[in-house]
Amino acid sequence: MQNVVLDSGADGELALALVSTIRHDGQGGVADDFEADEHVAAWIEARWPAARVDAAKVRELRRAARAAFAATVSPAPPSRADTAKLMTTATAGRLLTEAIAGLGLTHEVDVSSGSVEVRRTSTSRGEQLVLGSLALAVTDFLTGPLAVRLRSCQAPRCVRYFVQSHGKQQWCKQSCGNRARVARHAARQH
Repeated sequence: MQNVVLDSGADGELALALVSTIRHDGQGGVADDFEADEHVAAWIEARWPAARVDAAKVRELRRAARAAFAATVSPAPPSRADTAKLMTTATAGRLLTEAIAGLGLTHEVDVSSGSVEVRRTSTSRGEQLVLGSLALAVTDFLTGPLAVRLRSCQAPRCVRYFVQSHGKQQWCKQSCGNRARVARHAARQH
């Protein structure tokens, strides 16, 4: 069986995509893009064609990822979507560890003229490969150089986590900043 080369998740793209499946619904509430099993399957299919994964396991791994994100932004508050139902850090750590262990990782080191490259490979397939890759992307991101810039957006109605692009950035996007300023102004007027 051919080994699958696993990309580093240090850029946060996959980890942020996973946690961002919980988002503001545009009407003051929270939307869950994984509410229906077929939505989970479509999200997985877009990234791992032909992979079949238990939707409940993906949702549970997402909860673990959001708990790890919340721990990383601490002592700042976590996303508002997580405050009431945050998984314990011990459980989150265990789930992420178990998913990564399912990959049976092998590291291949290539030393060539002037550089050293490490490739992580796995012989896992299907559900183990998907869940392990997601967990690995989360841990790569949260232990990588961008983790110190991870924030939870505290604008009214926002439930996103984001990577700060500059030192004074407080919100995930400009519209959230506008909402926060309008809410602050309204509060001062009353």
